[in-house]
Amino acid sequence: MRWFIRLAVRGGLVLLALVLLLVVLYRVVDPPTTYTMWSEGKRLGAPVDHVWVDADDIAPVMLRSVVAAEDANFCTHWGFDMKAIRNAIEEGGNRGASTISQQTVKNVYLWQGRSWPRKALEAMITPLVEAVWPKRRILEVYLNIAEFDEGVFGVGAAAEHYFGVASQALSATQAARLAAILPDPKDRSASRPSNFVQRRSAQIRDGAATIERDGRDDCFE
Repeated sequence: MRWFIRLAVRGGLVLLALVLLLVVLYRVVDPPTTYTMWSEGKRLGAPVDHVWVDADDIAPVMLRSVVAAEDANFCTHWGFDMKAIRNAIEEGGNRGASTISQQTVKNVYLWQGRSWPRKALEAMITPLVEAVWPKRRILEVYLNIAEFDEGVFGVGAAAEHYFGVASQALSATQAARLAAILPDPKDRSASRPSNFVQRRSAQIRDGAATIERDGRDDCFE
């Protein structure tokens, strides 16, 4: 039993050291791929469409749009939006409360799904990422690894896929539509928006403008 405990402790320490190394590494090194990209490519039988673009080459309105859509309190929380979590609990767990930071951790280091082991690892890694990465870096990585359509990952590939433009040239409407499809990229389209996507993107466009006016983009602009 003592041998097993020592082995478990050592294994845990090795895992923690590896996580810390990867968190520090990806602060400056762009993740080359993710488990989700790999598994999707394997499912499709072809490499996914993925082009990395630096934050400086992404239209600023895209950054504001994804914050407005996914995490309006992005600049003020430390990885977890406690107010959103309380609201989700009060509503019986029918609405999501994951921040952009949590989603970035899930997409970069973990796998999709709602299992408790994944949620536990996500809860452990998210504060580390918040402590080591600037907020702008979190947004940059998130926008480069998020899925925007079947086999289409990252805003660089998505801007070309849907609108035939570079990510730097996205308009406010295009950026809002891309943000609107993120929760369900396989069933929503930015170039052929449903009535719901049109309504949602209009809300996001207004929200992005509000975030710019009230200074809630200070941490990543």
